[in-house]
Amino acid sequence: MEFSLQFAIEHMPQVLKGVPVTMLIAVISMLLGTLIGSAIALCRLYRVPVLDKLGALYVSFIRGTPLLVQIYVAFYGTPLLLDLLSEKWGLQLPLKEISPLGVALIAFTINSAAYQAEVIRGALGAADSGQMEAALSVGMTTRQGLWRIIAPQAFLVAVPNLGNIFINLIKGTSLAFAIKVIEMMAQAKIVAGEGYRYLEMYADASIVYWILCWLCERLFGWLEGKYSRHERRMGL
Repeated sequence: MEFSLQFAIEHMPQVLKGVPVTMLIAVISMLLGTLIGSAIALCRLYRVPVLDKLGALYVSFIRGTPLLVQIYVAFYGTPLLLDLLSEKWGLQLPLKEISPLGVALIAFTINSAAYQAEVIRGALGAADSGQMEAALSVGMTTRQGLWRIIAPQAFLVAVPNLGNIFINLIKGTSLAFAIKVIEMMAQAKIVAGEGYRYLEMYADASIVYWILCWLCERLFGWLEGKYSRHERRMGL
């Protein structure tokens, strides 16, 4: 069977229907992962008792296991956890079941948080410790020193790696089809199965993934450049 360019062009819109779900998973997982990863990074950076070790174990486990395995664990484990909380612990939960999309968001957030925790920890640690001491000496609290002085510098250091994490999230969403989430790759597989034109649809999907990742790469590059110029103007 020869490659049909006409088939690939005609069915490209069907692949594009999955882009909103793909980006929804990537964006929400990135944002939630940033919050969780920041908390883990601070616990490890300031060696908070117990939480420091738990954070290190969490990061090691997530980074040492395949994303697909984590998705399956979330898919089969979340209903069991909800049952445990609602029945044995007596908690009244508004949801006893969770959709495949919800499971995907949980799995990708957990995965993203582990990688972001290491990036943020490294970025915060790269700042000169003397700056925090100077902030404390002029009456700032530790929180104010982190937010006003350390965090802006750490953000600039972390942007390239955060961009890589986000791009990997976009590509990783293709695994969500394993738990019946209809994202971009799932759309391509469905159309390919109906017309037996797998190469054409996979080519369509690869082009769309490439464009999305290229746009995100440009966005993070723009953010890094703009923030660098702002930091130079502020004299930091």
